[in-house]
Amino acid sequence: MKVLVAVKSVIDHNTKLEINNDHSGINLEYAKLSMNPFDEVALEEAISLKEKGFIDEVIALSCGDVLSKNILKTAMSMGADRGILIESEFSLQPLSVAKAIKHIVEKEAPKIVFLGKQSIDNDSCQTGQILSSLLDWPQINFVSNIDFYVDNLVATRELDNGVDIISTKLPAVIIADLNLNKPRYITLQNILRAKSKKTEIINIKDINIDYSPRLELLNIEEIKNERKKILEKDVFSLSEIIKAELGVLEK
Repeated sequence: MKVLVAVKSVIDHNTKLEINNDHSGINLEYAKLSMNPFDEVALEEAISLKEKGFIDEVIALSCGDVLSKNILKTAMSMGADRGILIESEFSLQPLSVAKAIKHIVEKEAPKIVFLGKQSIDNDSCQTGQILSSLLDWPQINFVSNIDFYVDNLVATRELDNGVDIISTKLPAVIIADLNLNKPRYITLQNILRAKSKKTEIINIKDINIDYSPRLELLNIEEIKNERKKILEKDVFSLSEIIKAELGVLEK
């Protein structure tokens, strides 16, 4: 069985972000990029299922500029068998990404498409749901556990007040949550082994889809976290300020 895993290149969560001077976006010139953590969990699950014998081939797919090829190298170092890059010189929105993934699904015919719940840059949480609709496949969101039973996949998804256990026939779209697993560390041996794996590059302009953006980012601002500092001579004076300004300490 073949599966497809969508992975996205995002600014590493340990990187301090800088906003462009014109406030049109984030300055990426010196930013460190890494695989989106939710997608890393989805990829780890696919690789683990392959190691257990449920899956024959894991294909990593990314949509983005040429730098996204580095994320595919990381995916293949983790254990993906090959990579596909849908190259785009501009940022793609969830609908366009879902259409691009659908094109690859029709070409590769996987039984499962794994995606992370959301990306840590835009937090849209839309691509998997849109893809499921475009493919007319069942989807299971926020998955925290997966089991295979012959032709069925049984997944546990976490809710605010408990869990759902859902069974679905394949093909299906599976959207992973962070607590599904803990991604493995990449060994030097696997990094060297990944150098022989192939990455296919497809320009999005060669795919017959409408990838025009539906949304426009007008402005981006940094949240100012200014704290008011007051130094008083005694507790009574401080309590009077708290009482006057915040309305607390009233009987």
